Amino acid sequence: MSLIPWLRSEAPPRLSSRSPAEMVLETLMMELAGQMREAERQKRERNNTVRKICTGVDYSWLASTPRLTYDLSPGERLQLEDVCAKIHPSYCGPAILRFRQLLAEREPEVQEVSRLFRTVLQEVLERMRQEEEAHRLTRQWSLRPRSSLPSFKTRARISPFASHIRTISEDVERVAPPPPRTWSMPEFRTPQAD
Repeated sequence: MSLIPWLRSEAPPRLSSRSPAEMVLETLMMELAGQMREAERQKRERNNTVRKICTGVDYSWLASTPRLTYDLSPGERLQLEDVCAKIHPSYCGPAILRFRQLLAEREPEVQEVSRLFRTVLQEVLERMRQEEEAHRLTRQWSLRPRSSLPSFKTRARISPFASHIRTISEDVERVAPPPPRTWSMPEFRTPQAD
C-alpha cells in the first residue's frame, strides 16, 4: 500500500470554528498553566539540589515526577478567564512576552505566578484603554468640520497698533518731548524759533 494517494489528497484548509476571543482566552490560560508547571518544576529542582547538598546522596533517578501540588481555585480561574476574554487578539503576543519577562526577572513561587499574570493582564487592558482613547480623540479631531477654522481666522485678526488699553507709559510719552535722533539718522524736525 502506497502513501502517495494520502499525500496527494489535499483537504481544503479549514478555518477554526472558534472566535478570536476564545482563541486568545485559550492561549493565555495555556500560557499560565505552562508557566505554573515550569515554576513548580524549578521549585522541585531547587529542593532536590538543597537535599542533595545536605545529604550528599542523589535519589532523583529513583523518584517519579510528582503531580502538580498547586492549582488555581475555580473562582480565581473564572476571574482570570473573564479578564483574558477582554484582551484584544493583537495584544495577546505582547501580553505573553511581558508575562515571560516578569517571570524571568523575579523567578516567583508557584502561588505568585497567577498574581503576576493578573498584573500583566491589567497592564495590557490599561494600555488598550489608553490607545483606544487616543484613537477616539484622533478620529474625533479628524472628523471635525473644516469650515469653522477659516471663520475663526477672520474673526481673530491681530492688530498690534489698534490697542485701546491705556497704559501709564502712554501718558508719560505724551508729556515727554520726543527723544533726539541717533547720529546715524538725520534730523527731520524744523528748527523752532526761540
